Amino acid sequence: MNTTSIFTAVAALAAVLLLILVAGRLARMTKFVRPRGIGAPRMSIQDALVLDPRRRLLMIDCDGRSLLLLTGPQDQVVGWLPPQAEPMA
Repeated sequence: MNTTSIFTAVAALAAVLLLILVAGRLARMTKFVRPRGIGAPRMSIQDALVLDPRRRLLMIDCDGRSLLLLTGPQDQVVGWLPPQAEPMA
């Protein structure tokens, strides 16, 4: 390998990284990317546990509350979890 090819590879990598950074900034400036909290989804999967090939236990966050859901041949709501206390500092 000669120094010209190494320099070319490093310059190409720097150009790609610069383009990624500029594209991210432009996306934020044009509101293409929504900030979290404004229009954020009200429901999300927090954790998943595979019990066997057909069943999963999911912990779903919905409006700040946690729900356990057992999925498989027959989906079942296991129950709502009590809210967690704030950790003491």
